[in-house]
Amino acid sequence: MTRCTVHLAAHSGEEQWRPRARALDRALVAPADVDWIEAGAGQPDLLAGPATELPPPCEPSRHVSRRLVEFLSFVLMHADPVRFALAYRLLWRTRREPSLLEIAADADVARADSMARAVRRDMHKMKAFVRFRETTSEDGAPHYVAWFEPEHHIVAATAPFFARRFANMAWSILTPRASAHWDGTELTLAAGVPQSAAPDADRLEDVWRVYYASIFNPARLKVKAMTAEMPKKYWRNLPEASEIDGLIRAARARTHEMITAPALAARPTTPCAEDLPRSDGGEAPPSLPDLADAMGACRRCPLYRDATHAVPGEGPHRAALMIVGEQPGDLEDLAGRPFVAPAGKVLDEALDDAGVERSGVFMTNAVKHFKHEQRGKRRLHKAPSASEIDRCRWWLDREIGLVRPKLIVAMGASAARGVLGRPIAVGATRGTPIEREGAPPVLTTVHPSYLLRIRDRDGAAEERKRFVADLSLARRWLDAGAWRDEFRET
Repeated sequence: MTRCTVHLAAHSGEEQWRPRARALDRALVAPADVDWIEAGAGQPDLLAGPATELPPPCEPSRHVSRRLVEFLSFVLMHADPVRFALAYRLLWRTRREPSLLEIAADADVARADSMARAVRRDMHKMKAFVRFRETTSEDGAPHYVAWFEPEHHIVAATAPFFARRFANMAWSILTPRASAHWDGTELTLAAGVPQSAAPDADRLEDVWRVYYASIFNPARLKVKAMTAEMPKKYWRNLPEASEIDGLIRAARARTHEMITAPALAARPTTPCAEDLPRSDGGEAPPSLPDLADAMGACRRCPLYRDATHAVPGEGPHRAALMIVGEQPGDLEDLAGRPFVAPAGKVLDEALDDAGVERSGVFMTNAVKHFKHEQRGKRRLHKAPSASEIDRCRWWLDREIGLVRPKLIVAMGASAARGVLGRPIAVGATRGTPIEREGAPPVLTTVHPSYLLRIRDRDGAAEERKRFVADLSLARRWLDAGAWRDEFRET
């Protein structure tokens, strides 16, 4: 058969490759007979000529598994020009090897998997290390601009995440490969630009630096782990990175000061929550900030003794959806904020996949202090007891009363007990909102930390799908307006 030469535009991806690959596959053109040439990706094969007309089909389109389609979409975002030929070779081979992707030792599968993992990692880094700087648009309105240098062609696939996360602000993400622009309504993509098009700094630079220095813990510093998670190539675009070298150099001295410092005097005993002074003459605190302030003095159970902070809920003061977890973890205890540890990242990604905006959700826990046991230098999580959950329900009930959610998602048995005031089996109630007289319905699911504990890769993937499905159900339930009139905001 005559060789086919397919020319693609620079920085092409799945949108240009897919129709051509489908046509070649239907025409039964073998991978060895196709030259894929990307403009601007180096010198083309010396034997490859100008673009040729695609041959007519020999057979109808065949079914291709969703798994293969999703897998190839990541491969085709890789920067390596061989991605087109490799993706077509995998597509072609599934004609006779429908279970090809199960063969991890296969050379093509292994290379494609490595490329797909590199792309996913690049997308994760973009979400983590984009820093917007405030500018002013032509009409005088605030416009936020970020500069990022991706390794692969990920801008189009990652930009919708920022459109959902920062839906209420106009922004642009500029990169050398492509640019994304959001005006509050529409997301548009454009060509890449040089870094000179991005602003150098804004008034929040110092805020980033002070915040990072305040949360930096010298006693827990592991430079290799830190640079593995935040590689140095990203530092030049992060305002807080200017503090890192100095913090690392001073870490040993600061740690020594912490160890040799005299012990602090014991905190004075304060009354239980029911006896705390109220700002409105005897009623519970009238606002979420007041409630958070009062929570810091809670002594309803002994958990406060070993915790760094009480961790109040976080989110809009009127949120349609409230998500309740079990208790703060180690990192949440140090930061004083809920869901900032690995389980929180799992939750963030699942909310994103379910189409739920975290910025519109009120996040909290059934228990407000971190319960743990000390193992050397580590603080290991311990599940709260029923009495601790029940005592802390005083705070959770007041958060619910102030936020007035239309639906509550309780993640795990402890969260469900905190919300409902009684033990239930999550597996038996999962998937169906529990209606309550005079209170928001409750949808139960697992806690994201459960997903992190599953060692079987396939089992973890399946449970994550179920978790995303539960969050999608919550979104659809709210979108359908399936709440009773008494929970509508007035």
